[in-house]
Amino acid sequence: MEKLQNFLAGVRILEEADSPINGHIVVKYDFAWKTHIQAGGLTQSGGVVEAVWKSTFKKLQTSKLPNFQSVLILGLGGGTIAKLVRKNFPRAKITGVDIDPIMIGLGKKYLKLEDCAVNIIVDDAFEFLTSHQSPVTRHYDLVCTDLYTGDHYPQKFETTKFINLVKKVLSAKGTAIFNRLYYGEKKPLAMKFLTKLEKVFDSVQVVHPEANIMFVGRHSHALSKKTAKIQRRKK
Repeated sequence: MEKLQNFLAGVRILEEADSPINGHIVVKYDFAWKTHIQAGGLTQSGGVVEAVWKSTFKKLQTSKLPNFQSVLILGLGGGTIAKLVRKNFPRAKITGVDIDPIMIGLGKKYLKLEDCAVNIIVDDAFEFLTSHQSPVTRHYDLVCTDLYTGDHYPQKFETTKFINLVKKVLSAKGTAIFNRLYYGEKKPLAMKFLTKLEKVFDSVQVVHPEANIMFVGRHSHALSKKTAKIQRRKK
């Protein structure tokens, strides 16, 4: 029955793999979402994930922010964010960090990750940021974080320490985007995370694409003088 339903929906299983990080991974193609990668029953790259990030970048483009020249992606996965960064900011230098080489390999094979010209680093995002805290740290204009394993968000990425590590690698006018699931029991966890972000960043913009919520944190330097004044008054 499942095979028949998949056939009628235009679903094809392109590849399956088992990862010690993400568990069982399935690469699918269907008429609605085209090629996408799922793990833990949720899409990790392509498909709805692309729609979520595309909507967020559209919001950023209307905010009249400076063109991002250096971008760090924490949770590169199959390369969906890298694809959109390359499209929106074609001259940006992109660094992508992901702990799972199997997911990266599938991104190269099915989602054209190699076409995005990304400096790929296989590492844990927390460890990567910790090792980059020094006077010669490269500062990024944009940091995108998408660190789910299936529908699980590792606790270490919930901490104020992690948020501060992200902030420290931002340039003076830098922007950080955090992707969180936003349904059922995920909602209060996301809002608790927002409270932590608001204690670290001068401004946090909330974007609601699909069943996700995106938090866009900025330094006051990244805001216009008028907007920064409004933010200070609210505090």
